[in-house]
Amino acid sequence: MPKTVNLRPAVPWVELRATAKDWDEADPQLLRDMLAQMHLIRAFEESVLDLASQGLVHGPAHSSIGQEGGAVGSITGLRSSDGINGSHRGHHQFLAKALRHVHRGAYDLGAIVDDTTQEVLQRTLAEILGLAQGYCKGRGGSMHLQWHKAGALGTNAIVGGGVPLGAGNAWAQRHAGTDDVTFTYFGDGATNIGSVLESMNLTAAWDIPLAFFIENNGYAVSTNVDEVTGESRLSGRGPGFGIPSWRVDGMDPLAVHLATEAALDHMRAGKGPVVIEALVYRFFHQNGPYPGSAFGYRTKAEEAEWRERDPLEKVALEAIKRDVFTREQVDQVRAQAQDAMRAAVSALTEADPESQTGALRIRPELWPEPGFVDVGVRGDLSEIADARTLDPVALVVAATGIRTNADADTATTSPADATQPETKTMKFIDAVAKVMERRMETDDRIIVLGEDVHRLNGGTNGATKGLTKRFDGRVLGTPISENAFAGLAGGVALDGRFRPVVEFMYPDFLWVAADQVFNQIGKARHMFGGHSAVPLVLRTKIAMGSGYGSQHLMDPAGIFATAPGWRVVAASTPADYVGLMNAALAIDDPVVVIEHVDLYAQKGEVLVDDWDYQLPFGKAAVRREGSEVTVLSYLSMVQHCLDAVDETGVDGEVIDLRWLDRASLDWQTIEASVKKTGAVLIVEQGAQGTSYGGWLADEIQRRLFDWLDQPVQRVTGSEASPSISKVLERAAIAGHEEVVAGLEQVRAQFGGR
Repeated sequence: MPKTVNLRPAVPWVELRATAKDWDEADPQLLRDMLAQMHLIRAFEESVLDLASQGLVHGPAHSSIGQEGGAVGSITGLRSSDGINGSHRGHHQFLAKALRHVHRGAYDLGAIVDDTTQEVLQRTLAEILGLAQGYCKGRGGSMHLQWHKAGALGTNAIVGGGVPLGAGNAWAQRHAGTDDVTFTYFGDGATNIGSVLESMNLTAAWDIPLAFFIENNGYAVSTNVDEVTGESRLSGRGPGFGIPSWRVDGMDPLAVHLATEAALDHMRAGKGPVVIEALVYRFFHQNGPYPGSAFGYRTKAEEAEWRERDPLEKVALEAIKRDVFTREQVDQVRAQAQDAMRAAVSALTEADPESQTGALRIRPELWPEPGFVDVGVRGDLSEIADARTLDPVALVVAATGIRTNADADTATTSPADATQPETKTMKFIDAVAKVMERRMETDDRIIVLGEDVHRLNGGTNGATKGLTKRFDGRVLGTPISENAFAGLAGGVALDGRFRPVVEFMYPDFLWVAADQVFNQIGKARHMFGGHSAVPLVLRTKIAMGSGYGSQHLMDPAGIFATAPGWRVVAASTPADYVGLMNAALAIDDPVVVIEHVDLYAQKGEVLVDDWDYQLPFGKAAVRREGSEVTVLSYLSMVQHCLDAVDETGVDGEVIDLRWLDRASLDWQTIEASVKKTGAVLIVEQGAQGTSYGGWLADEIQRRLFDWLDQPVQRVTGSEASPSISKVLERAAIAGHEEVVAGLEQVRAQFGGR
């Protein structure tokens, strides 16, 4: 008979309940503050539902009525410099943080609404209605509320999607030398999401001061929590990762406050993350003004039972019992909150002159201008306006054989200076490591994170060689959890005090982190009104030809180039890499730097002792002039293009694009070449389905149709992803022979001019 030993969690996991003595000893001002804030939030939410019922809320109205106790109880004790973020149901959290920021407590129950409070209510309502005066200029609506000044980092429509961003904010707080903390709010459904669980592991491993605040309202839309998990005490997730956890009645704001105080003591002492599970209840359906019972998944009896435990009434009854305030004062607070919301609604709406029933409409002058639609997808690049730029287009790259425009006989930015700069030969991968070392030496905001970047003397390819020894604590080896560490880097970037460089070992792994890469990092600036800088660099490498198979070898250029918010750069020479990486690290947008393993071991010329220049923004390089066809390519395929032009004798003008995204592409150089040649061949190595050339060909034909003498031709790999078999892998990707065939196809149509 084997012997068994009961195992206990290594950290506390407790249920906390407020006692009568706790209520006796509660600061009367705390109770007044909680009452005032909850009534303001309740009146706000009632107004939102009323406007939604009139068809004036475009999109969802995820009411938090019933859940105010969790938000107010946890946020009342926070500073403005503490951060919060939340989920799609986040009005109450945003308002609690914003009201705390402008009022800083000490409410007088006879006058709970001053000018700053009224402004918060009106601007928040304006955002939910999609109006220009909203905190995100109408772009965020109900689900994307952000006000950095108040520590409201942004609510999030992707279930669990904001949690890694909260982890990044908390990392930045700790490493900036503060004892500030971040609370990330999410519901019961998100506790089963990978990004949440990955973030729990990562924050525990790195002692990051993040509070995972679970608002367990029992339902993910209509699915009960007991249906989808074997452990419905959701705070139990914490001990599994070594995180101390509290379970508390969220309908009792004082109990939430007491649990939060204990959690804050833990986090501010530098002991890492916490979990707080608050049992709450949304009085209405997932979206809109009807109760859940109207849709059949809850009973009226259940709803009535929870309504009897209304957190607003809980505070009122306990405080009245202790003579902190009177029922008349409670009624007065309720009336003031309703009056404030009537004023906010009146400021944003008016009688619809076309209505026969007195219906309201949004005041027309308050809508955003339609021309604002694309403003802020990326920044305006003012941060690099005064950068020292240099284009090393004339450097002789002897080892690779890449030829340069013979007329460009200088690598300096001054046309009057014809002096060839001093150069030396260096491996491409060594230039990657060297420029990163130089930037980390001159800018202590830069951190590097990714799998194995701190080991193996420079990661799996040598790109971080020497950095760990030189920059202690700034080269962070991560768990295998791309979703968590990419999102953490996004949160760090949004905080603004650090500039993260993330390495994805292979670009295929971006699908694991697609939510953070595309929904969060790429959209953040635009989604929150165009003013949230996201200074993040993501490095990854194409490894086609290395035998790693279908899940390691993709070219991500086409994916990133068609995703909003990202800038994309790709260097074919070491000297170009230096300039492009320096530019990427100076731009306040997310930039993906794509590399290729075929280039790593190749040698090329770099400038001696000059690691600080930027490549001119959006400038392609003409590697060979020609008159018959414009050949557009990037990375290792540039050399294949040059060799194929030599072999075929086609007089091709070979352009190394370097900047690949639609906002940075060098249309001036492309247009000038196409108007000269009348033909275009786009060359890339990867699969057809995720092709970069697909969107580029479409754009060229729309822009330059009148100058084209034949359709835009393309060289790509096959439809299939590369296989492990050496023969099948070669068949799946483009190389020298395919470029030759592409040029011959172009030449075959010359006679049609």
